[in-house]
Amino acid sequence: MSSSRTGRPPVQRAARRPVAPRPPRDNPLRTLVTRACRAWDRPLTAYYVVLGGSLLITVLGLVMVYSASQITALQMSLSGSYFFRKQLLAAVIGAVLLLVASRMPVKLHRALAYPILAGAVFLMALVQVPGIGVAVNGNQNWLALGGSFQLQPSEFGKLALVLWGADLLARKQDKRLLTQWKHMLVPLVPAAFMLLGLIMLGGDMGTAIILTAILFGLLWLAGAPTRLFAGVLAVAALLGAILIRTSENRMARLACLGATEPQTGPVDCWQAVHGIYALASGGIFGSGLGASLEKWGELPEAHTDFIFAVTGEELGLAGTLSVLALFAALGYAGIRVAGRTEDPFVRYAAGGVTTWITAQAVINIGAVLGLLPIAGVPLPLFSYGGSALLPTMFAIGLLIAFAREDPAARMALAMRQPRFGRKRIGGSQRPRRWNTMRRRAPGARSSGER
Repeated sequence: MSSSRTGRPPVQRAARRPVAPRPPRDNPLRTLVTRACRAWDRPLTAYYVVLGGSLLITVLGLVMVYSASQITALQMSLSGSYFFRKQLLAAVIGAVLLLVASRMPVKLHRALAYPILAGAVFLMALVQVPGIGVAVNGNQNWLALGGSFQLQPSEFGKLALVLWGADLLARKQDKRLLTQWKHMLVPLVPAAFMLLGLIMLGGDMGTAIILTAILFGLLWLAGAPTRLFAGVLAVAALLGAILIRTSENRMARLACLGATEPQTGPVDCWQAVHGIYALASGGIFGSGLGASLEKWGELPEAHTDFIFAVTGEELGLAGTLSVLALFAALGYAGIRVAGRTEDPFVRYAAGGVTTWITAQAVINIGAVLGLLPIAGVPLPLFSYGGSALLPTMFAIGLLIAFAREDPAARMALAMRQPRFGRKRIGGSQRPRRWNTMRRRAPGARSSGER
């Protein structure tokens, strides 16, 4: 046996154990996407997205209405919070309508379709009666309610077309009549054209475009053939072109697309150009809430049709992208509600409401960005205007009710337990135990025991 130089026996080292290979680390981005997909597939996700998204848009809209309307109110010798207080009152009433609509059963929604349609047609015809209808900005689409309150019945015509059209198509689908083109078009298209005619008598082209989008959305969901759909679209486009060509105001709005100067020849593009100025001066995070310069008389309708421009100036790109994200989430949730239901009425009504809100948001934001002609429609749930806010919040209540009616969502809600206590199944004579911050130690004795 060999020895070391020190005379001591050599130390035998233990053999090295093979090192187990480390498990591969998961990609954080992939993990995040997987968790997000799982969360989105939960039964109550659409319910929470519709409720939370709509409330966030409404609250942010109240803040921006207060900021954008102060100068306009002071210029009219009114209180700085005048428009905000009116919008807040409309939001409170709309919240009540949203709650009522979200708790109503589907059968009651279908029963209200014809009364709402009849009421909307009556009010829209009443607008054209001399001495009763009120003209605002050249469009006679308002009814005076006394004082400073006015009502625009055409906004309720959107809700009427959604409910009545959904009920009509659902009944025809139950009878298997939608395979015939005459049953698909009649009486849906004539009734929609009647509403469009009443709206166009007052000169409101923007609301007519939204109503046409709702009609196309209902026909698309009903499975209209491509030829039939293209034919109705061609007729609507031809009528729209004639109405635009015969109006100098509409032609001027069309000529302002892409304008970069307030004056482009004989056409005045002041509003469109100053909307772009407001967005451009906002930067990434904006100039600060309330610090807009364009609302000081430079930008017309800063608290109504062009409130998105003031939002971009005061909250910057971050604020505008947040608003876009909220509308995108709301639209996607509405599509999910319409796609997962087996009830034809729910599918048509949810699709109609989603088409309504999404199309109106796209038209408003597109006009502010200079990509579309200025149509004079408000941003849903965001712009000032109680006549637009009330039916829109009722429509949001419809989506919430439909999201709750989903079988998986209904089961998830039924399996929920009270947060601060649980009822025992079958009843119990023992007193209810409540979950509190104080926890009793196991086996603890009362103070009277030894």
